[in-house]
Amino acid sequence: MKNVSKIKLPITLPDLILMIIGVITAGFALEGFLVPNKFFDGGVSGMSLLIHGIYHFPLPVILVIANLPFIIMGGYVISREFAIKTFVCVVLLGVCFAYFPYPKVIVDKPLVSVFGGFFLGVGIGLTIRAGSALDGIEVLGTYTGKKSSFSVTEIVFAINVIIFLIAALKFGIQTSLYSMLTYFTASKTVDYVVEGIEEYTGVTIISSQSEVVKNRLVNELGRGITVYKGERGYLPGNFEVHNDTDIIFTVITRLEMRKLKNLLHEIDPKAFVIASTIKEASGGILRRRSRHH
Repeated sequence: MKNVSKIKLPITLPDLILMIIGVITAGFALEGFLVPNKFFDGGVSGMSLLIHGIYHFPLPVILVIANLPFIIMGGYVISREFAIKTFVCVVLLGVCFAYFPYPKVIVDKPLVSVFGGFFLGVGIGLTIRAGSALDGIEVLGTYTGKKSSFSVTEIVFAINVIIFLIAALKFGIQTSLYSMLTYFTASKTVDYVVEGIEEYTGVTIISSQSEVVKNRLVNELGRGITVYKGERGYLPGNFEVHNDTDIIFTVITRLEMRKLKNLLHEIDPKAFVIASTIKEASGGILRRRSRHH
């Protein structure tokens, strides 16, 4: 009995719920918006929709077959757990296409493009949060990126350009442009779903009032800070003039950015500020967020 209790399932119940909701939502985007209006997406989904539109093969079958090589690749490049979860998602999506009674939404093309992309992004984002994927193109990009000098983004972009060019040749430039809008909307929605509206931003501050800034960042914003010792000055025509300074680094959420700007303007309007998006952050006194890998 002790050995049985130690068995770890590859999919937990919370992840499974996220995967099911994500698959149903993505299925609604594809069957309800994109397929009836002959719009396309990027990645493996876009390839599958393109093949379905040209040759009229059953879309569920194409999606499963097209994703299989990338699922196997994902088992080596990422993890076995990721490959199992992704396979389950793709099969569930095929089942949804075959048996789920999705309504067909045929309205203005811009609305179809935007909302089709939105629902697709929500579905894909939820499956990513569950540690899986509905599209294997990122796996291909990661694998190819390790074997070449190109980044994952460049590889995925090149593949999608080919998809949209074929769509333009086969179905017209208007369809291709609307499909690009769908892809853009889906990509941005995925970012929001995966990172959340509280996406973290790293902020570096150099101010002559550094002591006041440090005090108010910690006691008013409730943020931890890291202080680097540096030098400021070295200006053109005044190169010899420089002095020691504190370089303050902190991590805030996107929603707190305006509050931070107002606080800095009140303390030191001439403060030098650099802000950059952080994809992953953990530890310290950051607000806890559940993350899936």
